[in-house]
Amino acid sequence: MTTIVKCPTCQRPVPWVPQSRYKPFCSERCRVIDLGDWLDETHRIAEPAGEDLGRDWLPVDAEESRRRH
Repeated sequence: MTTIVKCPTCQRPVPWVPQSRYKPFCSERCRVIDLGDWLDETHRIAEPAGEDLGRDWLPVDAEESRRRH
């Protein structure tokens, strides 16, 4: 059974198969419209990333770093 998704731009049904060249979009036109919305900041991430995002893997201080190596 083929999964069908809606094109994010125009809501047309798009089969989720390798032959769907622009998935999740139905066409290059819809893909470019969506890209333009991101470039114009019509679409955006609601909250900026905090300073600590992704830093949980960094050592707490240099001494801890030396102990690990």
